[in-house]
Amino acid sequence: MTSKGAAMSFSRKSYRLTSDAEKSRVTGIVQEKLLSDYLYRIFSSPDHGTPAATSRKPLNFHNLPEHVDQLLQVDDEESQGQVEGRLGPSTVVLDHTGGFEGLLLVDDDLLGVIGHSNFGTIRSSTCVYKGKWVYEVLISSQGLMQIGWCTINCRFNQEEGVGDTHNSYAYDGNRVRKWNVTTTNYGKAWAAGDIVSCLIDLDDGTLSFCLNGVSLGTAFENLSRGLGMAYFPAISLSFKESVAFNFGSRPLRYPVAGFRPLQDPPFADLVRAQRLLGCFQTVLSVELDPVEGRLVEKESSEWQLHGQPTVLLTLAHIFHHFAPLLRKVYLVEAVLMSFLLGIVEKGTPEQAQSVVHQILDLLWLFMEDYEVQDCLKQLMMSLLRLYRFSPIVPDLGLQIHYLRLTMAVLRHEKSRKFLLSNVLFDMLRSVVFFYIKSPLRVEEAGLKELIPTTWWPHRSSREGRDGQEAKEETTEERQRRRAYERGCQRLKKRIEVVEELQVQILKLLLDNKDDNGGEASRYIFLTKFRKFLQENASGRGNTPVLCPPEYMVCFLHRLVSALRFYWDEYKASNPRASFSDEAYIPPQIFYNGKVDYFDLQRLGGLLSHLRKTLKDDLASKANIVIDPLELQAATMDDLDEDEEPAPTAAQRPVQALAIGGALPLPRPGWLSSPTLGRANRFLSTAAVSLMTPRRLLSTMEKVKVRSLNVEQRTREDIEGSHWNEGLLLGRPPEEPERPLTENSLLEVLDGTVMMYSLSVHQQLGKMVGVSDDVNEYAMALRDTEDKLRRCPKRRKDILAELTKSQKVFSEKLDHLSRRLAWVHATVYSQEKMLDIYWLLRVCLQTIEHGDRTGSLFAFMPEFYLSVAINSYSALKNYFGPVHSMEELPGYEETLTRLAAILAKHFADPRIVGTDIRDSLMQALASYVCYPHSLRAVERIPEEQRIAMVRNLLAPYEQRPWAQTNWILVRLWRGCGFGYRYTRLPHLLKTKPEDANLPSLQKPCPSTLLQQHMADLLRQGSDVAPSFLNSVLNQLNWAFSEFIGMIQEIQQAAERLERNFVDSRQLKVCATCFDLSVSLLRVLEMTITLVPEIFLDWSRPTSEMLLRRLAQLLNQVLNRVTAERNLFDRVVTLRLPGLESVDHYPILVAVTGILVRLLAHGPSSETEQATSVLLADPCFQLRSIRYLLGQPEPLAPGSALPAPDRKRFSLQSYADYISAEELAQVERMLAHLTAASAQAAAASLVSGHKRGTCHVNNL
Repeated sequence: MTSKGAAMSFSRKSYRLTSDAEKSRVTGIVQEKLLSDYLYRIFSSPDHGTPAATSRKPLNFHNLPEHVDQLLQVDDEESQGQVEGRLGPSTVVLDHTGGFEGLLLVDDDLLGVIGHSNFGTIRSSTCVYKGKWVYEVLISSQGLMQIGWCTINCRFNQEEGVGDTHNSYAYDGNRVRKWNVTTTNYGKAWAAGDIVSCLIDLDDGTLSFCLNGVSLGTAFENLSRGLGMAYFPAISLSFKESVAFNFGSRPLRYPVAGFRPLQDPPFADLVRAQRLLGCFQTVLSVELDPVEGRLVEKESSEWQLHGQPTVLLTLAHIFHHFAPLLRKVYLVEAVLMSFLLGIVEKGTPEQAQSVVHQILDLLWLFMEDYEVQDCLKQLMMSLLRLYRFSPIVPDLGLQIHYLRLTMAVLRHEKSRKFLLSNVLFDMLRSVVFFYIKSPLRVEEAGLKELIPTTWWPHRSSREGRDGQEAKEETTEERQRRRAYERGCQRLKKRIEVVEELQVQILKLLLDNKDDNGGEASRYIFLTKFRKFLQENASGRGNTPVLCPPEYMVCFLHRLVSALRFYWDEYKASNPRASFSDEAYIPPQIFYNGKVDYFDLQRLGGLLSHLRKTLKDDLASKANIVIDPLELQAATMDDLDEDEEPAPTAAQRPVQALAIGGALPLPRPGWLSSPTLGRANRFLSTAAVSLMTPRRLLSTMEKVKVRSLNVEQRTREDIEGSHWNEGLLLGRPPEEPERPLTENSLLEVLDGTVMMYSLSVHQQLGKMVGVSDDVNEYAMALRDTEDKLRRCPKRRKDILAELTKSQKVFSEKLDHLSRRLAWVHATVYSQEKMLDIYWLLRVCLQTIEHGDRTGSLFAFMPEFYLSVAINSYSALKNYFGPVHSMEELPGYEETLTRLAAILAKHFADPRIVGTDIRDSLMQALASYVCYPHSLRAVERIPEEQRIAMVRNLLAPYEQRPWAQTNWILVRLWRGCGFGYRYTRLPHLLKTKPEDANLPSLQKPCPSTLLQQHMADLLRQGSDVAPSFLNSVLNQLNWAFSEFIGMIQEIQQAAERLERNFVDSRQLKVCATCFDLSVSLLRVLEMTITLVPEIFLDWSRPTSEMLLRRLAQLLNQVLNRVTAERNLFDRVVTLRLPGLESVDHYPILVAVTGILVRLLAHGPSSETEQATSVLLADPCFQLRSIRYLLGQPEPLAPGSALPAPDRKRFSLQSYADYISAEELAQVERMLAHLTAASAQAAAASLVSGHKRGTCHVNNL
């Protein structure tokens, strides 16, 4: 029987329990004796049991109220008045009058707090001076906090908190210490999700702490007691840290025998609630058999509400007293929650869901709406608290029970819709239900038993696959690895049980078939989900407002699973729809205004600007006409925002800070404390116009649009109808007519992509740190074992130290390898990799479809491009070391599609945002560094490749050019003179953790793209001159800046007084040097591929280009090759930050250009180049001799060089420069020596002739 049907017949409001006429009528429903037996059985006294049938007076509905009142009588004298040993209000909260203005953010219920300053302190409103007391702190973040007790005379500031003054005592689980002016080691490290119990025994004068119910031992003794000494619970938090207190307003999670909570439990109400629950349970387990005239015992799971008047009236009497009690948080958690959890733990999931469903039916039937709503609110709050703050046990049993109960509650349609509309996203962090926390202490989580054998790789898994060959695995190592992998599989299977429950919960929230009496769950979810995204997108500068990224990662994966399930389910019933593998977001969603993107940047700039500039395109391509009044309103909104003072704009999403003496204002925040009082969590929806048709329109008619608030949308607004396309209004002609899927799923998919861009990618990169730690410790352990093998036996002291280090590293690796197994199972599993890969393909497909719309592509939000770039990066760098990317379905095709997008859009004029253009450029630069992705670039259609190279060859002026220059260099690396190195010869070998950096990849030149470059430079009469002139200009600037900076650095280094060189200046200096080298390499590539640009003087610009080139080359050589000059001295200093500055990279680049000019090609071209080089006033032959280490001839009277001075010579780099290349340099030197001598002789003869003519004239 559904709650809806029951409510129509048996509304609680219709019961008049005191009506005499009805009493006499219902008494005859069943036999009086049977009714009396039944009522005595239900309402038996817990103290005396059921009285004997002969000694009791008959019980019926006439005298039942008096019997129930007598049953519920409780002696509550104990709860009256002030308890000895405690001073202050009986309801204990945080003292909001303590003057913490601006230092802390306190929740509305005054139990949750977030640090908002360097070190803010707050204490409770109640203190104790005698007896044994305890309170609990729920740790929401594991950072710097000091929790404990203080007296009223303690004075704190932003540097000193609880434990830093006399008579204040604290435990700090972040640094694992205790504090009382001085500090010593104490306790264990805490983690987010732990519960700290703070105990004070003022009879013995001791103070102690417990972590998750496990005592950490006595922390302090001999506390000051006596007159004026009373202790307040207190905490000091650093910025962004957050906790929630439980002084006793809820049942303590870990009560300690002999210690009382600061706030007394509602003893009388608790006893009444437990007795009424007992009565209710008896109703569920006892059935009336009027035919036999007896009571029948039944299992609660088999009970059904059949509408018997006797049972209904009995329940009505129970809930008459029970309903008011079920609104109180303590009683919901202590009584109702325990009862429901018992049902879940005992029966099968199906039985539990059936019983919970019936109980919720009864709640909605017999309680007023406001009562059942309060009850459900408290129930979900308690469930979330229990789930979040439960310790990880080996079988994850606690988490499974809480999720099963959550799912059972949400299966009840009326309850689900109420919770979705008012609680799940508005008053608590429902995203927590989809999170699986990572255990900080693997022993307590049972991972030691689950994974008894540990293993770790013997080399960094992040090294390239082409790196050194791995050492052969021994039999023992293979056995250990396999045992470890079996343990990881066992762990993964247990985690998958939790994940499947979480997916089932999301499927309930995404159900769109439950539209009986109101909107379906999915459409309520869409509204709340969009607000959740808005809060996280708009509040990025305000950390307390944001959902923690670790929650976002789990939420995203569960959402993808549920979304794909519904997508493919729709496909099964609609053959014209597409499978989830082909999913994408149609481009009209980005410009028709049906989906709110808040203030997120579009590819073409601001939405208001795009709607003004592209309104004609919207009208012609999409049948959408923008209302001029809306354009004017949007313009005025933009003006208002521009005029708003910066501090006001920044503070808009942030809750007003609490002010002393006043309660904190409602704040739209992700308060980490899972407590009540978050009615105003979400920001108002941004004023972005949403457009819907006013009336039925013909195909050719323009659509006039109007504004519509997100919260007012109905199913029809989203899904559309026979005359309304819903979210897909304004389909461009390039888009197919067939439906992809349900429109609501498209919006969920769009939000999922946005979630990835907000914080998921960042968190995926952060979790790689565990793997890096394993690699570092494994390397340290190997080094220690090598030292142990080499250490002489007689050095007992060294052996002992090394053995001790070996033990420490082994224990740490045991811990980390088990933790890594958890991370791999929850974050980097194959299934999670497929989720990210699916999102990558969704983004690629979306970008491709958007690109076909021409100018309307500018409406696409930037995050689609950034997610495409970042998700590929995550797959390669974060998942790649664990799972092979090559095994992903359609991997090669996906790689090529991404390459095509990067190649086309890195210089797309429709994209105006500087940040997204830089991201595209960097992604393309990284793409050409790896052989796999470079081949993908070569596989894209030829016209796209040529267009990409043409954009790379655009003049460098008036645009960011460093990245495009670097791309050209990567395409050349491996072909240039002495340009086959991965790391510069004078630097150490690549660290394993750096082996995956794009700049440290082995050379992989692309002859195909080089050929495109050569063809373009040959064909266009203007392409080559404009490009090369810009390269020469930038080279002149970069090298001049470099020389100017090293002059300043040298002057600073030579000062006698102590001085420091700014690290930023060193970094800029090294960057200018690297730019100079890369520009020289581009010139080398150009001369090698298309020498006629410089040497074919029939071209109008060739001679000028060659003279400019010669001038620059001579300047570089003169600056770099002069011995004991400025460059030489700075290189000798070897300053940190200038590691890349050396003779080799810049001299081999110059040499490569000279060799190509002077040692290749026909003699006519060589002579032209030689004459131009020698004609330059800066040319010095000694610079060329310097390349081969030949000393310059000594000038008369000059001192001999130091014999131990090491000279630069290309011959010293036999591993980097081939014999053939050296031979070319020697031929070039011989040629220049001869040509220089001829030029000098010709100059002498010419001078002699001129002198003779002058004498003859005289």
